[in-house]
Amino acid sequence: MAGDRPGVGGRPPALFPLFASVETLPGVGPRAAEALEQMGVTRPRDLILTLPHSGIRRRPIARLTEAQPPETVRVTIRVERHHPPASKGRPWRVHCSDGAGDLQLVFFHPRRDWIEGQLPVGARRVVSGKIELFDGMAQMVHPDFIAPEGAALPPEFEPVYPLSGRLTQGVVQKAVRAALTRLPDVAEWIDPAVVAREGWPGWHQALEQAHAPQAQGNLSPTDPARARLAYDELFAHQMTLALLRRDRRRQSGLVTRSDGRLRDWVLAGLPWPPTSAQRRAVDEIAADMQAPRRMNRLLQGDVGAGKTLVAFLSLLIAVEAGGQGVLMAPTEILARQHYRALEPLARLAGIRLEVLTGRDKGDARANILTDLAEGRIDILVGTHAVIQKTVEFNDLRLAIIDEQHRFGVNQRMELGSKGSHLPPDMLVMTATPIPRSLALAQFGDMDLSVLDEKPVGRQPIRTTVMADSRIPEVVEHLARALDSGARAYWVCPLVEESEAVDLTAAEARFKELRARFGDQVRLVHGQMPPEERDAAMADFAAGRAGILVATTVIEVGVDVPEATIMVIERAESFGLAQLHQLRGRVGRGSKASSCLLIYHEPLSETGRRRLGILRETEDGFRISEEDLAMRGAGDVIGTAQSGLPRFRIADLERQAGLMALARKDAQAFLERDPAMEGDRARAVRLLLWLMDQDRAIRLISAG
Repeated sequence: MAGDRPGVGGRPPALFPLFASVETLPGVGPRAAEALEQMGVTRPRDLILTLPHSGIRRRPIARLTEAQPPETVRVTIRVERHHPPASKGRPWRVHCSDGAGDLQLVFFHPRRDWIEGQLPVGARRVVSGKIELFDGMAQMVHPDFIAPEGAALPPEFEPVYPLSGRLTQGVVQKAVRAALTRLPDVAEWIDPAVVAREGWPGWHQALEQAHAPQAQGNLSPTDPARARLAYDELFAHQMTLALLRRDRRRQSGLVTRSDGRLRDWVLAGLPWPPTSAQRRAVDEIAADMQAPRRMNRLLQGDVGAGKTLVAFLSLLIAVEAGGQGVLMAPTEILARQHYRALEPLARLAGIRLEVLTGRDKGDARANILTDLAEGRIDILVGTHAVIQKTVEFNDLRLAIIDEQHRFGVNQRMELGSKGSHLPPDMLVMTATPIPRSLALAQFGDMDLSVLDEKPVGRQPIRTTVMADSRIPEVVEHLARALDSGARAYWVCPLVEESEAVDLTAAEARFKELRARFGDQVRLVHGQMPPEERDAAMADFAAGRAGILVATTVIEVGVDVPEATIMVIERAESFGLAQLHQLRGRVGRGSKASSCLLIYHEPLSETGRRRLGILRETEDGFRISEEDLAMRGAGDVIGTAQSGLPRFRIADLERQAGLMALARKDAQAFLERDPAMEGDRARAVRLLLWLMDQDRAIRLISAG
């Protein structure tokens, strides 16, 4: 194919054999190819990066009496006699002996000619398999190896590969051996100092060793061969992000210079000064916006760290320069919450702030669109409604996306295209503290600002863990708290009763609390009409209701400083990060707050550990690291939405240090050889092709 010719942007010829069809490997026909495709393997290259996940140790024993059932052994025996099945469905048994002990080999549905040919009476055979005791007799069901004495023996430790469909270990092992013969001679792409320091083998050697483990320890992520191969993946990924970052830094952006007057008015009107982390983040954003390149920054902050103030001050930078800003939130509740929170700040700055969601229709919507296009609206807050084609800005300079992991790449690009002539600067925010390794994997092409301090006046939250048998006590405690003017959230996991999952429904809990507290109780869940939901939230925020029964629809963005009690029912069914987010809905005012984590017995060890961590700490970054260790990378952010790369070998949970090392190496390499013309650069290009990082290759070509 033309696209595969060297010099036309195609892969180097040395790699062609690895990128052929998997059916070019011996023993892989259409059926096996189909089964491999279910595992994401369509080429020899995919197969060599699919490492064994476990292994079988076959202990060689000289005598059957040495066996310790149940265990897998290799032993030499003599075939004594055959016992064909007496009736249909019964197994064929072959009685064998080594002179000191007896062994029965058991086969289901064998062909007579095959079994008598493999195991003729009187012959000596080497067999391998799992020895178990059955009615006191040692037996081996379907030996995995049968051969005459003197034949080539299977390894003592045999790798076990993932399988799908009707694939067998034999087919995969044979195909892997053939694929490994296609490896090209390659120069080293990792920094030689890193290879020497870590004691890693070369790429060829690492693949050979990883596919031929000698013991259980060779299957560990810390094994030198596996660690090196994981690093190759991470380095290729980080090289792609570094190239993308460089490419974005070259993109022309709007130069937004501001005098700070509006920000000064807002800061002067605040009850307390911003934290040093908030000031630092605003300074970083202001410097980016003033530069002639486009900003692409992630603002990461813990619950209650004050991201909203940083976002608003950043939007004011755009307004001070005569431009506009937009803040896009994933849900209507969150968009309107932002609008309510920012309204008093907009009044302090003397600017016009509007909100636009899918619910806005008719003249009201038309007026907003006209005023926005003509520059009479300074800042727009909204849902994905703000990226519709009918929405035009007069001079959009800053676009902020809140809870960015809930938006797709296309939606971010749509928002980025709203600039009048050059794309606006982009700031994305996340309220979920992300472990550093995941942030490097997911946002490695972005500059990062971290809010790691709580604003002055934030109260610590006392967290208590208790069984649901004590709910009557909780209700009485609530009654006393409500009498003294407190407000409380009561979070339930499901909206309606489910036979499959034994969780108390929000509607059932609402009815029970309503019976006790009357009109003091409101209900909010995702299936309600938006008008009803907003009305319930407004009643709670205004103090017309004291208890808000809710599902996780209140997880982010809901801000009622007067709420001081958070009750989370069936807390063991939530993830750590989610519990941390929910707890962060209280402790937002000047009064002491409490969180009650109510669990249902029996509590699993994982559930106990999870709730224990919440009781110990309010540090979202520590909680996120624990969450990663307990659940895994995909679950922590939600892989479907996160854009998190899927690695074949690298394990982000256990190899976070490797990710940081790969990022450092990639950045240092590009600084030393920005044109990628040196000897190592040729090897790095080969790695990028190998790892399917075609996007990086295109960036190199374009750069």
